[in-house]
Parts: sequence; structure tokens; C-alpha cells
Amino acid sequence: MTSRRQFIATGLAALATPALARAYELDPKFQPTRVQIQANYGPGQLLVLPRAHFLYYVTAPGEALRYGVGVGRAGLEFQGTAVIGAKRKWPTWRPTNEMIKRDPGAYAKFVDNDYIQPGGPGNPLGARALYLFQNGRDTYYRIHGTNAPRTIGLSVSNGCIRMLNEHVKDLFERVPTGTKVTVL
Repeated sequence: MTSRRQFIATGLAALATPALARAYELDPKFQPTRVQIQANYGPGQLLVLPRAHFLYYVTAPGEALRYGVGVGRAGLEFQGTAVIGAKRKWPTWRPTNEMIKRDPGAYAKFVDNDYIQPGGPGNPLGARALYLFQNGRDTYYRIHGTNAPRTIGLSVSNGCIRMLNEHVKDLFERVPTGTKVTVL
């Protein structure tokens, strides 16, 4: 015979199981999609529209492959034109000094040391990173993967442009260093 305690525990487990088993599903509008775009952007360029949460890789005059992205929260976002100055697979990461000052609790393991987080699945930069440069200098902004896929479509980062790991891997293979990036 089932006790009251077993009955309640079984019921709670049954209720929790679908929530635990449910994997994150990206809103379909943020999946890579071939779209029409203004013809004034040349093939091979990247265009980012932060308010819409989209990055466009221009594939031909008037055509692009659109990806969903997460972007910087108000006051921290990158704007302007840059070029991809470097590319890394499974990049290492360390928050900037400004990030540490803004939120020392979130970055406690980086306070008062030179610790650099190794690349890997737990790294906030995800599987790939495209480093944005202006005038030959690193801006410290990146287009990168993420270990937080629920942030795609949101403005929550410290300024970088986040993509799902599978999407940034695809983009990484398509664009060489020197690619022009425009963030409006």
C-alpha cells in the first residue's frame, strides 16, 4: 500500500520531471535564416542590429544569412565599425577590470589576481570568439558563443555579441580575419 508520503513524493517528482527534461528551445526567429538586406552592404560583411537582436552575414548583394544574438545591456553595448582582428577556438576568458569593478561579487574569482578561465563548455565565451579591432587595436568586444543560450534575443551582456555555440561555429568558418563588422 502506498503511504501518503510516497504518494506526495511521487506526485512532486512527476510534476518536476517535465520541467527538468525540457531542453531550452530557441525562438524560431533566431535560427539562421536567409533574408533580403539593403544592397549597400557588401558580400562578406557583418551587420549587427542590436535592438532587433540580429547579426547578418552578407552573402551576396541584397542577401544575407541572419542569426539571432544576445547583446550588451544599455550603456555597455558596442556601436560603430570594426574588423575581426583575431579568431579563437575555445578561447580563454577574463573579465575586464571595468566588469570586475562593476560587479565584484559576480567576478570574485578574478579579484586581485591574474586568473584566466580556460576555454571549454563552462567558459562564457563559448566555442568560438571573433575579436573586434579598431585601428589595429583590440576593442575588448567580441562576437562569441555562450554557455547561457537563454540570453539570445536579450540585451544582458557586458557589451559583447553572443551567439549559440553551433551558430558561432558556423559563422567562424565563413568569415576570415579582416572582415568588416558594422554595429548600428
